[in-house]
Amino acid sequence: MLKQTSPYSILLIGFLLVLLGAVLPLLMLLQLFSASFWLGAISYTATISGLLLGLIGAASFVQLDRRK
Repeated sequence: MLKQTSPYSILLIGFLLVLLGAVLPLLMLLQLFSASFWLGAISYTATISGLLLGLIGAASFVQLDRRK
């Protein structure tokens, strides 16, 4: 049986993914990483995944708070 993840950890993971999706293009702009299609795709995927996880974490947090 899977252990249920807390809304706080889901929000934290989502925040870190959005932060990664913002930092990678900045590093490409500063030419610390060479810009490539795959790095751009990873950045985009991290941003979208982080936004979705943040939304799920916020909804779980509200649901948990309503039960109290």
